[in-house]
Amino acid sequence: MKSLPRIGCVYADDQRCWWIVPAGSDIDVDWPPGTSYAVGARVTPPNVMGPPRRRPRMIHHPHGGSPYTPPIPLYVLTCHLTGTAPSWSPGASTAGAVAAR
Repeated sequence: MKSLPRIGCVYADDQRCWWIVPAGSDIDVDWPPGTSYAVGARVTPPNVMGPPRRRPRMIHHPHGGSPYTPPIPLYVLTCHLTGTAPSWSPGASTAGAVAAR
């Protein structure tokens, strides 16, 4: 997370992390293996999540007003960490969240 210029809300459970990104952030990229872009992602209330260890918890609170992480630096960083060359093509964008294992 220190490699990102600005970090918004980050949630995690015992298997993965989620970075909240602004609407339209899918930017038609091919996310590297182990990551995915969830269109229209929502954080489910804890009372319907199942066992406590599987419940997402906030592991980073932003230092400012925006809950979002910039999508392009996040994408480039995940590509770097997985040894994947960045790849994208122009097209339609939608809202969502990025998850990584």
